[in-house]
Amino acid sequence: MRRIKCGVLGAGWWATYAHIPAIQQNPKAQLVAIQKRSREEARRVADHFGIPFACTSAEELLAIPGLEAIVISSSPNLHFEQAKAALEQGKHVLIEKPMTLTTSEAEELVDIASENGLQFLISCPWHYTRHSAQAQAMIRQGELGDIRMISILMTNPVSHLIRGASTQPTHGTPYLQPHGSTYSDRSIAGGGQIYTQVCHVAAYLTFLTGSTARNVYARFHHDGAAMDIYDTLNIQMTDDALVSIASTGATGRERRDYEVRIFGTRGMLFLELWRGKMLHIDLEGKETAFPDLAADDIYPHGAPAHNLIDSILDPSRNQSPASLGVAAMAVIEAACSSVASGMPVAIESIHRQPV
Repeated sequence: MRRIKCGVLGAGWWATYAHIPAIQQNPKAQLVAIQKRSREEARRVADHFGIPFACTSAEELLAIPGLEAIVISSSPNLHFEQAKAALEQGKHVLIEKPMTLTTSEAEELVDIASENGLQFLISCPWHYTRHSAQAQAMIRQGELGDIRMISILMTNPVSHLIRGASTQPTHGTPYLQPHGSTYSDRSIAGGGQIYTQVCHVAAYLTFLTGSTARNVYARFHHDGAAMDIYDTLNIQMTDDALVSIASTGATGRERRDYEVRIFGTRGMLFLELWRGKMLHIDLEGKETAFPDLAADDIYPHGAPAHNLIDSILDPSRNQSPASLGVAAMAVIEAACSSVASGMPVAIESIHRQPV
């Protein structure tokens, strides 16, 4: 069986927690190289995970012969240049969220991947749950009728990272902690809650519905921080569905909410993603509760890396194309513009070419 040779750019907290273990557990993949800026840290990670090559730059890693797939898990300010270099060299790419710092950068990357016939994925674990697949099918097959309204509450205790008060990760006991500036420096992170967490929600909207936003009106509250901690967005989708998003990183360390409520002309669908629950209610009031997800299936952090390998071997299996990242970046950039102007912002003004 052919094994896909892989490399990881940015072997920090999330890569060592999610991507590296997933690739090494995949019998169809072979992880041959990782990159960190410090030679000592790169060598330590490589030795710990039994990886042959420890690199300190993207150029060094991409020069290794035989690499077919690259996972980009570096800080957001490096995503564009690293992904562009990998794609231009004919590598398939899985890129972490937020995809880039601007929509135009994200669109350029998707164009390069398309021109070169490459698999290009955005790393959003929510796209890989059984409930998400079921919800997507129900919506796109018309079981809910025409979608009229979507309401989303998304929280995750990341405010300490955005404030720069602590680098304690939010998942498990990782091998490494993130650098202090990764989430708290705008030039590195792009923004606060809007880039760190709303990027998940914005991509998920298009994943579920197949539609993109038409315009965005947003408000942020920094709560004394340099970047936004509390965000609210009102969105009109292209199919005239109205969407409201409320998201904050200022919650208790063990408290997470991801409530998605979808209202259609034929029924309603309620998801609680952090709790693995889904409920369908038709207009007659009949309730259908779907089996709860197992704890390990609620946030399948290894799924994006596995799907990268599957997509290379069979492109039809790509469950999270980078075009979803473009849709998310357009919402993020429009939201930031709306906050600056105090006015709704048309999505077509954000894209390089009108959609």
